Amino acid sequence: MEIITSLLAGILFATGIYNLLQKQLLRIVIGTALISHGAHLFILTMGKLKRGKPPIIVEGVENYVDPLPQALILTSIVISFGVTSFLLVLAYRAAQTNETDNMDELRGNENE
Repeated sequence: MEIITSLLAGILFATGIYNLLQKQLLRIVIGTALISHGAHLFILTMGKLKRGKPPIIVEGVENYVDPLPQALILTSIVISFGVTSFLLVLAYRAAQTNETDNMDELRGNENE
């Protein structure tokens, strides 16, 4: 199971990097979101996929799940949501101001 999630995280990283190298702003934002989702899966995989009870102390339960990877992923989800929403607003504002979302046109000329 860990091999499958590692491969899926690698595919998400690869498609995210491919989208980051595109010229449209929306594809760049989607690329950052895909990379963050790949990072979430990578953290989950590194925490070892275990089955067990929630980490609440109760008598008779011996196998607990490690809560640290889950807490890290939850924090990472909140941060990536904030970054993605900021990038969407920034891309929308840049597209409205400059009337384009093409990075080559946004870059301008050296003579200006």
